[in-house]
Amino acid sequence: MRRTRPAAVLAVAALALTTACSPGSSAAPGAGQPVSGGSLTWAVETEPITFNPHQYAQAKARLLVWNTFEALLTHDDRGGYLPWLATGYEASPDGKTYTFRLRTDVSFTDGTKFDAAAVKANVDQFAVEGYNPAVQAVQLRNLDRVEVVDPATVAVHLKQPDVLILDFLSSPQGAQVSPKSLSQAKNLKAGGPELAGTGPFILDRYTAGQEVHFTKNPAYQWAPANAGHTGPAYLDEITYRFLKESSVRVGALTSGQVQVIEGVPATDEALITGNDQLTFARGLNSGSAYSYYFNIAHAPFDDIRVRQAFREAVDVDAVLQGVYRGSATRAWSVIGPTSPFYDRSLEKTYSGDTAGANRLLDEAGWTTRDADGFRTKDGKRLTVRLVQSAPFVRDRRDVLAQAVQAAVKQSAGIDLNVALVDQGTATQALTDGAYEVFDNSRADTDAGAALNLLLHSAGAINRTGVKDPELDRLLEEGQASGDQAARNGTYQRVQRLTVTDQALILPLYAPADQVAAAVTVGGLGFEPTAGVPGRAYDLWLGK
Repeated sequence: MRRTRPAAVLAVAALALTTACSPGSSAAPGAGQPVSGGSLTWAVETEPITFNPHQYAQAKARLLVWNTFEALLTHDDRGGYLPWLATGYEASPDGKTYTFRLRTDVSFTDGTKFDAAAVKANVDQFAVEGYNPAVQAVQLRNLDRVEVVDPATVAVHLKQPDVLILDFLSSPQGAQVSPKSLSQAKNLKAGGPELAGTGPFILDRYTAGQEVHFTKNPAYQWAPANAGHTGPAYLDEITYRFLKESSVRVGALTSGQVQVIEGVPATDEALITGNDQLTFARGLNSGSAYSYYFNIAHAPFDDIRVRQAFREAVDVDAVLQGVYRGSATRAWSVIGPTSPFYDRSLEKTYSGDTAGANRLLDEAGWTTRDADGFRTKDGKRLTVRLVQSAPFVRDRRDVLAQAVQAAVKQSAGIDLNVALVDQGTATQALTDGAYEVFDNSRADTDAGAALNLLLHSAGAINRTGVKDPELDRLLEEGQASGDQAARNGTYQRVQRLTVTDQALILPLYAPADQVAAAVTVGGLGFEPTAGVPGRAYDLWLGK
């Protein structure tokens, strides 16, 4: 199989008493050797807003997607591509056609045969208006057509070279769904038990607000080469309980109600690491950093001096220390530090200059203050709004927002108005432009996908309102090039343009996942490159 060079790297910082940090590694203390059978319960922080992989948008839901659905390719631990449902692929000399050879022994769990026609049906589904505009606008922007060469061969034709097509075909959105279930599902956007995949588990029961249940697929025989074993999954069944509060998750683990949890805040880590019956591990995610994006479409962030002042008013290191107790990795760029595109020259170039923040606001005309100490101009308070969508809040980001809110008020007299709302309300606010700050991180394995979505003038989640022809040109250049060194240079220019020159972004931290488990649980690990918890295929329960 012809491979591209690494698109990202895996960065896992495991602490003492650690579970396995890659697929197929050995058991945790007490788990013994892999055994088949048993039921496991895992408490997760975030309830998915959809179980249709094509609609995937929450990094926290990734481990659930891969239980049921699979893609043509997967990643190795260096960011390269490995066969999964495809046995290999070739790129044409002009970079406009990728031909995939497919496995011939795979079936969906509804009995439908996996073949080239199924791949075409899955990709063609994105052409349905409104199905997933974000994917259509970026990963499939240059798609021309999908050709069924024969049942075991499919060709993806592009209008122009585009390396992100490989990222798509290895991503949750590119996962394969039975064409039969795609056509018959009553609620295709939501997904759930109606949608059939090829994975090692079958989603058979979902209770909103409480849990989702998976049973073993006994016919499963097509794990990728970097999996920990072959054949069906070890576990007979696995239940994921939705427990948003970290103290409730930790309590459920320490009391034995669940065997695994994810999302362990620093305040609770000692409860895990101090217990010799539990294990703990942390994986740093790939993709973009968790950042605040400034809406420059209207005042006050249409003035670069106000954007720069907001960034200088926040001592990010101090804020992160207060919220995460030293467990968060500081971000200095829109791209996370595990990406090969990350520009380290941006480190320590901004933030925490209170005098500078106040000088900039004076220069911008915000020279007076009201009775509450907030800056004003022409009788109007310097207020900026951050609207957080509850289903996407993880890692105590609501608490972090309160810390930033206090920092900018104390340092520079900026009124940061924070609203934690439901998804519909947040979507409406973003549609109406009723915000000045947009918070986001993405776990894309190729950071180029995140940058195009967030910063291109046609990006589906471009909430800065920036429309810069030079920025668009650079993003399109990075998407088209298959040369890693050239892409590095291109994306470094993107970072300097958006972080330094235009101050469109306040990077905060590199997202990470934490997993804690009973020592009797074996096979836990993080997904190569992405750094998020892996699917349940390799998990087992020691006797």
